[in-house]
Amino acid sequence: MRAVVQRVSRAKVEIDGAVSGEIGKGILLLLGIHQSDSEKELEWMVNKISKLRIFEDEEGKMNHSLLDVGGDILVVSQFTLYGDVRKGTRPSFIEAGKPDMAEPLYERSLELFEEKGIHTQSGEFGAMMDVSLTNDGPVTIILDK
Repeated sequence: MRAVVQRVSRAKVEIDGAVSGEIGKGILLLLGIHQSDSEKELEWMVNKISKLRIFEDEEGKMNHSLLDVGGDILVVSQFTLYGDVRKGTRPSFIEAGKPDMAEPLYERSLELFEEKGIHTQSGEFGAMMDVSLTNDGPVTIILDK
């Protein structure tokens, strides 16, 4: 599983001109699911992201998590995170999870964030999406499991 975590002051996903998900202060999460991933990796990733101390405290230090600040999360499925360009210049996506196994894990991620009390918004699995954001900091973290 691979995740790009961006601290944002706002983010939005549109599909065919209609807003699918929109948040204020929080995290834009681009989530890539590997063909060998299971709920075990997903639970680890959700716990890690929920507790990442990437929000500033009163002294301007990154000491607070998404849970601490009551922030939102916008989760966007991103199979292209597994684009392999070691050979040639056209990405190969053979390591990315196939839709029949990746989509249920993606949907489960939304449930797990909600179960933690995090206001969760999402894109749409497999859709062509326009993602816009205001990266706060900027702060961008890449996680692999």
